[in-house]
Amino acid sequence: MSGCGGESPNQLAAAEETSTSSANGYTDTYTQTKYPIVLCHGMAGFDELFGVVDYFHGIESSLASGGARVFVTQVPAFSSTEARGEELLQQVEEIVAATGAKKVNLIGHSHGGLDIRYVATVRPDLVASVTSVGSPHHGADLADFLRDNMTEGGFSEAVLSLFANSLGTILGLLSGQTSPQDSVAALESLSSDGAATYNATYGAGLPSAWCGEGAHEVNGIRYFSWSGTSKVTNVLDVSDYPMGLTGIIYDDANDGLVGRCSSHLGDVIRDDYKMNHLDEVNQLFGITAPFQTSPKSVFRTHANRLKLLGL
Repeated sequence: MSGCGGESPNQLAAAEETSTSSANGYTDTYTQTKYPIVLCHGMAGFDELFGVVDYFHGIESSLASGGARVFVTQVPAFSSTEARGEELLQQVEEIVAATGAKKVNLIGHSHGGLDIRYVATVRPDLVASVTSVGSPHHGADLADFLRDNMTEGGFSEAVLSLFANSLGTILGLLSGQTSPQDSVAALESLSSDGAATYNATYGAGLPSAWCGEGAHEVNGIRYFSWSGTSKVTNVLDVSDYPMGLTGIIYDDANDGLVGRCSSHLGDVIRDDYKMNHLDEVNQLFGITAPFQTSPKSVFRTHANRLKLLGL
């Protein structure tokens, strides 16, 4: 799904991707955006584990190879959107100060797509564009399912909190980050009720009609989104099978964790890539659907799109 009209930046970027891909290479400045690109992870995410496992697998280097300045941030693996957003904002301020850039291009996967909307609302002067990738802007059915089947303050909530908070702490320690974890707050943020409350304050770029597109530009900030709608995409990828199970909960097309329409924000570039939730960031270790669009190519094309827009 993409914008309509004449020869838009979306169309220009797509044409460039096709021509350069066929030549098995990209020009040196293909992804050289005016402002730095900041990648923001989702729930249970990290920037790098053990110094070798990247959340955005191969994407940072792929963007950098075309001239982009790329930064990968890290916030609590499990926490409320507002808490994650505040930590992200501090890192954005540091990036702007360190680079001398006036603004950044924010790209967030999953829960990270909600975090970047927080930053854009609180400090619009620091943000050139907001792009969400497989983000549950109206909540996730899985979060509702878990919330509905737990007793508030009960044993099931305590077990989930202990397990998820411990996991978040371990992920943080392995990647050099020690922020406190709050899995119950994270679950609330990603529920449909929590998303509705959040959207009342941080609603820029959201569609006015269900499954439509939102405003492409708000307060001088460009808004984009893309997502996948496949769950099991490669039999060799062991992470696909949990996606197949969680996807059963959803009534509509989904990537295993996020529904297609819930992922819409601003200019919807495409909402039906043959990717599941992990494929969208080239996980697990780049094992994605064969003979389909590469996640790295999607990120590169989008960087070129931002470049053509002067961002």
